[in-house]
Amino acid sequence: MRWHRLLAGLAGLALCALAFTPATAEERESFDLSVPLAPTAVATDGRMRMFYELHLRNFSRQPLAPLRIEVLGDDGERRADHAGEALAARLAPAVPGTDAREGVIAAGGHGVVYLELSFAPGKGPAALRHRVAYRVADDGADDGAEVARIAGGDIVVDPDPAVVLGPPLRGGPWAAVFDAGWARGHRRVFYAVEGRATIPGRFAIDFVKLDDGGRLADGDADVVRNAYAHGEDVLAVADAEVVALRNDYPEAERVSLNGRHPLSKGSGNYVVLSLGDGRHAVYEHLRPGSVRVAPGQRVRRGDVIGEVGFSGSGNWPHLHFHVADAPSLLGAEGLPFAFDGFTVLGAYADFDGLGQRPWTPRADLGSATRRRERPADNSVLRFPD
Repeated sequence: MRWHRLLAGLAGLALCALAFTPATAEERESFDLSVPLAPTAVATDGRMRMFYELHLRNFSRQPLAPLRIEVLGDDGERRADHAGEALAARLAPAVPGTDAREGVIAAGGHGVVYLELSFAPGKGPAALRHRVAYRVADDGADDGAEVARIAGGDIVVDPDPAVVLGPPLRGGPWAAVFDAGWARGHRRVFYAVEGRATIPGRFAIDFVKLDDGGRLADGDADVVRNAYAHGEDVLAVADAEVVALRNDYPEAERVSLNGRHPLSKGSGNYVVLSLGDGRHAVYEHLRPGSVRVAPGQRVRRGDVIGEVGFSGSGNWPHLHFHVADAPSLLGAEGLPFAFDGFTVLGAYADFDGLGQRPWTPRADLGSATRRRERPADNSVLRFPD
């Protein structure tokens, strides 16, 4: 792990929050604010995006309801401001289902605010600060409760750029399935399996192959082998070393027969590549028996390492791809990544249309070729053949 990321994370964990009250007022305990992983920006469709989480731990003996979250840059510019429904859509208990009252963090409880920032290239902050307005949420006293405010210290943004990789697949069309707002999407799922709570899929993309009409399969889409993605070559995204894999987990013959899988088996068949500098490329749901590499083997960018399959958890055959800070499927933090080149064909504004109808074509065809970027959410793209 790079030292500046470790130090930035420790700085985030050490944040202290005191109430913004006059000097003569009594201090109160409220939230411990922390950002365990330093944010890193990644280019997407001509903009820079940054995904990270603000943790709120309630150290008071009363339930607290956050009312507003402001994100300020080191220049004092307000980078984000969430309240009301916008805040409710981003605030969730760290462990789903543990808080009975929506929008309220119980005494001793732990909430997480999922934040995304967008800004023009070269206009990003070097550090971030957070301000939180909240009230005590005692039953029967919500409407007239006093509003208090706290602020956390500076969080240094990771200055290193996102790693730029080669394509994990050939051709297309491929739908790049990702939505930061999905309550149980990759970006919002914590695991605590190896001594720390992490979000491996913070930037993960599920790649689903389509035909020109937006269909997922040739014929009966319930038959796994009919899927356009099934059996497609999966490529090494860089010169790297194979550090972990599985090749023998079975897959269902029909999509409708893919039942529940244990947590340790949800990835199905997989390959993990060490990219160096504490980064690891993770490929999941590969076809059983298709993995062509072995632990310790060196691969070159573009080498075929396996095939797209339907092993493990999933709703259709696809390739799950992400980059993480450790060679672990669940016990690692997801890191941003970009691809060195792809062509954008369009996007699905409504994800429910995937497999049911064509995507919306890109309006500006002159900017369809993207370089050193992460695909936009639910975009449809083509990798070089």
